[in-house]
Amino acid sequence: MSSPTATPSQTTEPAVSVRNLWKVFGPKAETIPGSAHAELSPAELKADTGCVAAVRDVSFDVAPGEVFVVMGLSGSGKSTLVRCITRLIEPTAGDVFVDGDNLSAADEKKLRELRRNRFSMVFQHFGLLPHRRVLDNVAYGLEVRGDGKASRLARAQEVVELVGLSGFENSFPDQLSGGMQQRVGLARALAGDPDIMFFDEPFSALDPLIRRGMQDEVLRLHHEVGKTMVFITHDLSEALRLGDRIAIMRNGRIVQLGRPDELVGAPADDYVADFTRDIPRSHVLTMRWIMRDVKPGEPLDGPELSPDLVIRESIAPITSSSAPARIVKDGQLLGLVDRDDLLAVIAGSAQG
Repeated sequence: MSSPTATPSQTTEPAVSVRNLWKVFGPKAETIPGSAHAELSPAELKADTGCVAAVRDVSFDVAPGEVFVVMGLSGSGKSTLVRCITRLIEPTAGDVFVDGDNLSAADEKKLRELRRNRFSMVFQHFGLLPHRRVLDNVAYGLEVRGDGKASRLARAQEVVELVGLSGFENSFPDQLSGGMQQRVGLARALAGDPDIMFFDEPFSALDPLIRRGMQDEVLRLHHEVGKTMVFITHDLSEALRLGDRIAIMRNGRIVQLGRPDELVGAPADDYVADFTRDIPRSHVLTMRWIMRDVKPGEPLDGPELSPDLVIRESIAPITSSSAPARIVKDGQLLGLVDRDDLLAVIAGSAQG
C-alpha cells in the first residue's frame, strides 16, 4: 500500500516555527549542539559528558489554525519541548518564532507582552487560586495585564459561558469536580484571546469519561474560535482524535511527523509501528489509502466519495451499491473503491 501525497507546503507564514531547537542539561551544555557529541546515544552522551539532551535538533512549523500534537512516552522530551518553545525554560540552542517574532531573542519585557497577549498555556495542574471564585480566576490574567475591572469581568463571563460553566461563576475551585476545574483553566487561557494555545498533557490526570469530554470541549472550541493549538500528550488515541498533524518524539528527536492517517498507514519505523499497532485502521485511514485505479470496463455510476473520508464512514454507501465508489476531488476522478477493497481493510483492523 503506497503512501498518499505528502501534506502540501504552507503558503502562509507559520504561527509557530521551531528551528534546530536543543535543550541539554548538564555541565557545559552549550558545547553539545553541533559537536561530535550531538550524535551520541543518550547513554553514551551521559557517560562521555555527564549531559542529558532532552530535546535534540527539533524543527517544525505549525500553520495558523492548526491543532499540532506532540506525543511520546515519558522521557521522550515532549514536555521539555513545549517549555522551551514558551521559554518557561531556556533552550540551549535554536530559535522559536511566534507569528514571525523571534521568541528566543525576546527580552523579559517582550516575553511578558507575548505571554499576556499572543499565546497562553494550559497545564495538567490547573494552578487555580483557591481563595478566588471561578469568575475571578478566569479574569486573573486580564487583571495582571492591566485591564479594567468591568471589562475583564465581562470578558471572563463570556468565556465561562463558552466552556459551559454558566451558573458556577461564584463557586470556589474546591467546590468543583476535576473536569470543571480544568474547564476553568481552559477559560482562563482563552480569556486573553490569544492567537496560540499551548497544552501540556492537560487531561492526563482526569478520569477517562471526563477526559473524553474535555477532548470534545477542545474540538468544539477549536471549531468555534479557530485558535492555533500545540497539544502535548502521551496518549496516541488522544493525539489521533485531536491532531491535524502529529509529531512523535523519542529520545529528544522527532521520529515521524505527519497526519494521523500517515502515522497509522505508513509508520516510519518499528517504534512508530508499535505505537499504532492497536489502532483500528478503518477508524483513521481514508479513501486515499485504499482507492485503486479504474479497471477496463468497470462501471462508473457508483457513489461519489471524498478522498479524505474515513474508511469506517464509507461502509454504508459502498456496501449498498453494486458499483464501486468513485473517489473524486475537485471534479477529478482519483480512483475507485469497491466492497472487497473495503472489507480487506476492515478485516485487517479486526485482526489488528
